[in-house]
Amino acid sequence: MLVDERILTLFKRNCQHTLTYWSVFFSFGLCIAFLGPTILDLRCQTQSTLQEITWVFFSQQFCLLIGSSIGGAFKRTLLCALSALFLSSLIISVVFAIIPLCHNVLLLAVAMAVAGLAMGIIDTIANIQLVKIYQKDSAVFLQALHFFIGFGALVSPLIADPFLSETNCVVGNSTENATEIMHHLRNTLSGSPAHNVSQYTLPTEGEVTTSVSYAFWIMALINLPVPIAVFVLMYRERLIPCCGSGSPRLLDRDELAMETQGAGDQEPEPKEDAGGHGDLFSCCQNENLRGLPPSFFGIHILGGMVLFMTDGIVGAYAGFVYTYAVTPPMSLAHKTAGYLASVFWAAITAGRLVSIPLSYRFQPVRLLMVNLAGVIVTVLLLLIFYTSSVFLFVGTCLLGLFLSSIFPCMLAYTEDILDYQGCATTVLVTSAGLGEMVLQVLVGSVIHSEGSYSFLLCGMIIGCIGFTLFFGLLLFHRMHRNYLTGTSKKTAMVEEPTADCAKQ
Repeated sequence: MLVDERILTLFKRNCQHTLTYWSVFFSFGLCIAFLGPTILDLRCQTQSTLQEITWVFFSQQFCLLIGSSIGGAFKRTLLCALSALFLSSLIISVVFAIIPLCHNVLLLAVAMAVAGLAMGIIDTIANIQLVKIYQKDSAVFLQALHFFIGFGALVSPLIADPFLSETNCVVGNSTENATEIMHHLRNTLSGSPAHNVSQYTLPTEGEVTTSVSYAFWIMALINLPVPIAVFVLMYRERLIPCCGSGSPRLLDRDELAMETQGAGDQEPEPKEDAGGHGDLFSCCQNENLRGLPPSFFGIHILGGMVLFMTDGIVGAYAGFVYTYAVTPPMSLAHKTAGYLASVFWAAITAGRLVSIPLSYRFQPVRLLMVNLAGVIVTVLLLLIFYTSSVFLFVGTCLLGLFLSSIFPCMLAYTEDILDYQGCATTVLVTSAGLGEMVLQVLVGSVIHSEGSYSFLLCGMIIGCIGFTLFFGLLLFHRMHRNYLTGTSKKTAMVEEPTADCAKQ
C-alpha cells in the first residue's frame, strides 16, 4: 500500500483540520506570487520607478516576517488559532480588492504590508499545528501543505497573464525619468544592443493604461471560499459565540489525534510553556533552553540560514524572472515572459506533489541533499545558456522542482533531530521570511544597478552559500547525536546501581 494504514487513519481523524490548514496555504500562495508578473503594470499604475516598486516586495516580506514571529501567540487555543486564520485569509481577499485603487506606491506598500502580516500568521500557525498533530509522521502532511502554496502561486500568474500590458511605460513625461529607465534597460552585458526609445510608450502626466485591476478582483473572489472554510470549521467545533460552547485547547485535540497510532507507548505532549512552538520571542526566553549543548542552537541557526538562502532564491526568482526575461539579452515578448512565473510555480506545485510519496519512502536529509545540489546545477546551466529563451523555460521548470520541497523537508528534518522539543518550526518559518525579504530587495537593487545578467549570478552565489551551510548543519547533527548518546549512557549508568540496591 502506498500510504501506511496508520497514517491514513490519523488523517481521517483530523481530516477537517488538516484540509483547512491546507486551504489557508492556498491563500498564502495566491498572495506571494502575483507581484512578479504584475510588477511593471503596478509600476505604471503607481507612476513609480522600478527601484521604488521593488520596495513593495520589502514591505510585504518585512511584515510577513513580523507575522511569522508573532503567529505562534495565536495558537494556544483552538478559538485563537482559527480566528487568526479566518481574519488573515479574509484580509488577503480585501487586499486583492483594494490594490487597483492604490495609485501611489506608498499606498500599495501599505496594502502589501497588511497582506504580508496576514501571510506570516497563516504560515506559522498552519506549520506548527500540522507538526503538533502528526509529529514524526508530519513530513508527508507538510509536503502536502506546501503543495497548496505552489498551487495558489500557480493560479495567480495564470489569472494575471491575460491582463498584462504588452509594452513598458515610463513614469510621467520628463526626460529625467525616461533616461533613468533606459539606463536600467541598457545596463546589461557588455556589448548588448541598445534599445530605441521609440518602442516604449511615453504616457502624458498622470496617464495610466493597464487592465491588471481585473486580475486582482478575480483573485479576491477566488480566495473567498478559504475564510468560509475556516468559519465552517469554527462552527463545527462550536467556537462561534451563538453555539454557546467553550473553546477546547489545541493540545487536547492533538493528544486525541495521537491515540489513533495505537498508542500505549506514545509519549505525552509537552506542555505549552515548555515546548518550543510558540512565537519567536517566547522561544528565546524559554527557561528550558538553559544548559543545552551548542549543537542544539547550531541546528536551529544553520537550518534557518539554509532556508534563508533557498527561500530567498524562491522569492527573488519569482519576483524578477519576468523583469529579467523582457530585458536584454533575452528581450522576450511581455506575454511570453508572463508565463515564466506560471511555469516556475507549476514546477514547485508538481514538485511538492511528487515529494509527498517520496518523503514517505526517503529520509528528509537525502531529499535535501539532492535538491540543494540540483539548484546549483540548474542555475549554472542557466548562466551557461543565458541567451537561450527555450532553456530559460526549461531551467525555470527544473529550478522550481528542486526548490519545491526544501522547506518542508528541512522542517521535518530539524524537528526530528530535536525530538520536537526545540523552536525549529518558529525559527525556520521566520528565517525563510527574512530571506525572502532581504534577498528580494538585494537582488532587485543589484539588477537595477548592474544589469539583468547579475540576476543569475546572484542566484548562483546564494545557492552555493546555502549548500555550504547545509554541510555545517550535517556536522551539528552528528555532534548533537553524539551528545544524546553520551547523555543516555550516563543516565543508564546512574540507574543501574540504583536498581541493584533495590534488589538487595
